[in-house]
Amino acid sequence: MLFCGDIDMRIGRDGTWYYLGSPIGRKPLVKLFATVLRREDDGDYYLVTPVERCRIRVDDAPFVAVEVDVADGGDGRALVFRTNLDEQVTADAAHPIRVRVDSLTGEPTPYVLVRAGLEALIARPVFYQLVGMADTRLVDGQEVLGVVSAGRFFSLGRLDGKP
Repeated sequence: MLFCGDIDMRIGRDGTWYYLGSPIGRKPLVKLFATVLRREDDGDYYLVTPVERCRIRVDDAPFVAVEVDVADGGDGRALVFRTNLDEQVTADAAHPIRVRVDSLTGEPTPYVLVRAGLEALIARPVFYQLVGMADTRLVDGQEVLGVVSAGRFFSLGRLDGKP
């Protein structure tokens, strides 16, 4: 497979795809690019076809979770996220929710894994929905706020405000 280098394509923090500094306005084209998007072991993002691979920049996460619905899963409640590109993913063991906490500001940044190495930043209104349906549990001796989906508990943060 031929490495064609870096191309001037970027995915903004809000999920907007840019080419040569201009937003790509055609959602079907963005969806097509997203099908060949990969994150490799070096941590970089690539568009990969059977013939070539090109590195692109991603400001935060390649997708944004813009909606969450509660569905009845086999193990009880299932949280089903919809991304900005209309992909649906259920939070479960293979698609965990994680929250990164900024060490300087203490601000939480939540994500859900969409597929192999590709996460969706959970939009702030969606995160507030999760907090609204959360409960507390004792985890490793710490009181933790979190949500249950597909029989798994996902921490949204410690109640003492520490990471």
